Amino acid sequence: MLFDRIHHVAVIVSDYQRSREFYVEKLGLPVLRENYREDRGDWKLDLRLGDGELELFAIPGAPPRPSYPEAQGLRHLAFRVEDIHAAVEELEARGIQCEPIRWDPYTQKPMTFFHDPDGLPLELHE
Repeated sequence: MLFDRIHHVAVIVSDYQRSREFYVEKLGLPVLRENYREDRGDWKLDLRLGDGELELFAIPGAPPRPSYPEAQGLRHLAFRVEDIHAAVEELEARGIQCEPIRWDPYTQKPMTFFHDPDGLPLELHE
């Protein structure tokens, strides 16, 4: 098999409206599809992220993340940005707290973290 890119990443959220506001209104990700799945009683929101997609599922009764930050499974979701200082400034102007910018010793690029409404770690990487 030959993989050339990630098609999508799926995240389960606890509160659909709060997460929709965060990812669409604050982060500015465009909505591709938004569906209430009556047979499952949940919402599925597909957002454009570059040439891929971020899927948000709001599933009633889904258990919270078992521990922080090193639970098995998705560790964090990283967004590539051209100018990390400008991106942090924009996020903080929208009320989103970011950790101090630090240097990634492996990529030799600046990076930082912030969190979604459910505490999922999100990274900015230049």
